[in-house]
Parts: sequence; structure tokens; C-alpha cells
Amino acid sequence: MTYTEINMCLESLVSGVPHRTANLANAAALLYQMLPDVSWAGFYLTSPTADGQMLVLGPFQGKTACIEIPWGRGVCGTAAQTRRTQLVPDVHAFPGHIACDAASRSEIVVPLFDANGAVAGVLDLDSASPARFTEEDAEGLEAFARILEKEVFGRA
Repeated sequence: MTYTEINMCLESLVSGVPHRTANLANAAALLYQMLPDVSWAGFYLTSPTADGQMLVLGPFQGKTACIEIPWGRGVCGTAAQTRRTQLVPDVHAFPGHIACDAASRSEIVVPLFDANGAVAGVLDLDSASPARFTEEDAEGLEAFARILEKEVFGRA
């Protein structure tokens, strides 16, 4: 399945549905089911109780995961702090990598923005294969994130 098809499925799942947690749960399940060689797919959301400096585990598919990630720490925290997609072919070479799953070898993290342009959270995917994610994945997942920003986080 192509990202165009996956993103069309996402739009049909979340369009007009006012339930954030349910929408993110379905989005994580969609990616986990449709993308080959993905061992974890889910979200970390900006904690409103930590002045925007902490990511807290949200809906996901895969093994149990770390609950809190400070901004600037690991791949997820770096994506949140820099506001840029992180495409990491070898997580063991990433400074400060947080090993929630020892089998994880590559990762891609896309920041999510709310209606005010603040980081609302991140979309995180892991794989047990080195260099699993490509620039094509980054583009497709960034388009996936834009749909969520509009439908789930109220961004125009």
C-alpha cells in the first residue's frame, strides 16, 4: 500500500471524528498494519503539565514503551525540540538514544503541531531493521501528520 492510499484511509477514519484518543489509536493501528517491517508505531504527546517540555506516551501499537521523554532527549525529544523530522538509520549511533526496545535498529519521528503552531506531540515509528526508513517514508509520514494536525489538533 502506498502512502497516498494510507493517507486516504487516514482521512476517512478521522475526518469529522471529534475523539482525539480514538483518532490517534486508529492512526497508529493503520500504520502498524499497513507498513511492512515496523515494530512500533504511535504517538508521544506534549504534556500540558510540564510547560511543553515533556512528551508522554499516547496511543500506539507494539511492545510496551517509555512513558515520559524530555524534550531534547532521544529521537522523539530531538524531533520535538528541533521541530524537524528525524530519520535515523541506526539508533545506536544517535546521541542520547533512549532504548525502550532493545531490538529497535532504525526510527523515524515526525513532529505534530497544534492550531497555534506549538508542538502537540510526535509520530514515532521503529523497526528492527537497520535503515528501514527512507526519504519517501519521511515525505509520506509528514503528509500523514498534516492530516492529523488538521483533523485532530485543529491546525488550519
